[in-house]
Amino acid sequence: MKKLGDKEAQKLLKRWKIPCAEQFLAKNPEQAVRFAKRVGYPVVLKVESPDVIHKTETGGVETNIRDEEDVRRAFKGITRNVKRKIPKARIKGILIQKMFDGREVIVGSKTDPQFGPVIMFGLGGIFVESLKDVTFRVIPIKRSDAKEMIKEIRGYKILQGVRGLKPVNFMALENCLLAVSEMVWKGKKLGIKELDINPLFVNEKGVVAVDVRVIVE
Repeated sequence: MKKLGDKEAQKLLKRWKIPCAEQFLAKNPEQAVRFAKRVGYPVVLKVESPDVIHKTETGGVETNIRDEEDVRRAFKGITRNVKRKIPKARIKGILIQKMFDGREVIVGSKTDPQFGPVIMFGLGGIFVESLKDVTFRVIPIKRSDAKEMIKEIRGYKILQGVRGLKPVNFMALENCLLAVSEMVWKGKKLGIKELDINPLFVNEKGVVAVDVRVIVE
């Protein structure tokens, strides 16, 4: 099994009409500064390496970067952090990506030994491991299943809108769940064993996949 690179993973999602955040691969700090200007501050910097499965755990992500000085600092810091955690990691560069507003959710899939491919939905970002507020369905799903999955999580009220926040675009969220289900089910020849979109940012306008992890056979 192998992990797809970020660009490969995003290309796969785009084939199934799942919106993805634009990103550029910088080989050095000055390139990173130029790309940050292109996408517009604030930006997120993330390591691009086939040897790093969970970027956050290795210090491979920095968010809310707002100026050139911080871009250079983050570029060097991420490289240093990853090399310290995984000395033999092959670092292809640092990805520069626009920082998005919205609520963070996770959409994923895995192969269950009993039920086969299943799809997961829940609160994303840092809340996945701590709150474990997720729900599952066997793939393929229908729109009624997608609606139920969204309503089943304890954080549903957060998506409905609290403290002045507008309700998220539930249709776009349902469409994303259906697209992932179809991608895994119809694209079996792709050999997708695991897939995580975390975070998937969702707001009143729609959804955008920010970080994608795909493991294939």
